[in-house]
Amino acid sequence: MRYLSLFACLAFSSAAQNLPIRFQDKAADGKIEVYVGSELFTAYLFDSDHSIKKPVLYPVISPEGNFVSRGWPLDPREGERTDHPHHIGIWFNHGDVNGNDFWNNSYERDLTKRHYGIIHHTGVKKIKESKKSGELITTTEWFDFEGKKLIEEESKYTFSATENLRIIDREITLKAATDLLFADNKEGMIALRLAKELEHADPKVNYTPSGEYTNDLGIKGTEVWGKRSEWMRLTGQINDENLTVAIFDHPDNHNFPGHWHARGYGLYAVNNIGSDVFTKGVEVSDISVPEGGKIKFKYRIIIASKHLTEDEMVEAALQFQK
Repeated sequence: MRYLSLFACLAFSSAAQNLPIRFQDKAADGKIEVYVGSELFTAYLFDSDHSIKKPVLYPVISPEGNFVSRGWPLDPREGERTDHPHHIGIWFNHGDVNGNDFWNNSYERDLTKRHYGIIHHTGVKKIKESKKSGELITTTEWFDFEGKKLIEEESKYTFSATENLRIIDREITLKAATDLLFADNKEGMIALRLAKELEHADPKVNYTPSGEYTNDLGIKGTEVWGKRSEWMRLTGQINDENLTVAIFDHPDNHNFPGHWHARGYGLYAVNNIGSDVFTKGVEVSDISVPEGGKIKFKYRIIIASKHLTEDEMVEAALQFQK
């Protein structure tokens, strides 16, 4: 048998057991923190005054305690880019739902100049801790620029970890509160804004990024943008920690495998509803959902304290697809 299991194939022996996941419910502060043992991994941040315009996972911290996500605009760090204030941690949304832009909305936007949507956190259905994983189920509602409810969302987050590995699985169910059109748009869907150290080389910045994208066809660097791929591997280094940040699309998702909206400056996203843009009109991937209908998406994010090989990425993808 070529591979044993996800953890084994990533070169973590059975002695490197799953670590317990626990949560701290800090709803009064607009967040639910996620811990691996006693160490903060991330937080479901829903910001009760809605200034971030959608719930996010922020910050995102590596197994050795380095920030994988950019700090700005919430917690600026020296030398970071200060572009795209809507790029915060890990998020899920889309650039055109019934003509409403959920992607670009932020506290800096002039809402009178464009139809910006907003995603409101509405509740927590489940928090479950265990020695091997942790589960968080949340609900949100998507509203258009006039305040009309378009979508009822339920997201299940499953967190797991070993000493040198972190995994986030997210299953998203979107129920249409009215007839919906998810129109082709390059800006979507599951996304992460990376720390400056994981950007690609850029002579315009005064630091030396170490990031490199590789997709499942072996295409590297910024050439991955717009290409289809089942997964993407980003390798780099922060301080003395070698890192892989990998994102996996799922065969059950619409228009699998998705196109990658992955930029050298640190935007890292896979988009299942962008074919018209990425293929210059050769393909179309719009989705129409009638009132009361549902559509689901599944994604996995892995953060490993090593540079994963292609074989390890393939096996991780197979494990996720099972």
